[in-house]
Amino acid sequence: MAARSFLFLLGSARSQGNTELLARAAAEQLPGDTEQRWLDLAQLRLPDYHDGRHAAGPWPQEEGDEALLRDATLAATDIVIASPLYWYSVSSYAKRYLDYWSKWLATPDPGFKAKMAGRTLWGVTAMAHREEVVAEPLVLTLHHTAAYMGMRFGGVLLGNGSRPGQILADEQAATRAKTFFAREAPLARFPYDEQ
Repeated sequence: MAARSFLFLLGSARSQGNTELLARAAAEQLPGDTEQRWLDLAQLRLPDYHDGRHAAGPWPQEEGDEALLRDATLAATDIVIASPLYWYSVSSYAKRYLDYWSKWLATPDPGFKAKMAGRTLWGVTAMAHREEVVAEPLVLTLHHTAAYMGMRFGGVLLGNGSRPGQILADEQAATRAKTFFAREAPLARFPYDEQ
């Protein structure tokens, strides 16, 4: 089995929030020699995405934090979107990052989709609700992203926490975190592909 390399992308508006605590609890269970890279999307300078696919002329070249994010994404076997549940989906920081995948599909390397195929996408989410069904839009966002890209989908580690540190009292989330990344992630498929 090839060595795994995890990219953790923190998508919270609050540093060291409940989602990050849950992601770090899960990451602690990885073998000691597993490469981990942590990037805080709120601290990176990534402008709002502008779709230039049908505009005349070349797209702006990648530079700065955009280039850093793309390189880090392509270097990882496992990409973890650690985003709190904001209005029933991923945060604006996480969504902006995923929007840039649209650009990377076309430029500067049209092979981005092929390179992402077979890698694994995971999610970690803290939410104020105790009913996990409210996180379904977030889960579907990540699942369908993985399916479109030909990636594996490891699922979403859910936990309950709103106030700082509250996630630490969620025993069910703590138990799930112990084995979350140890599971074999299946290839993501759209529901209509299975017919």
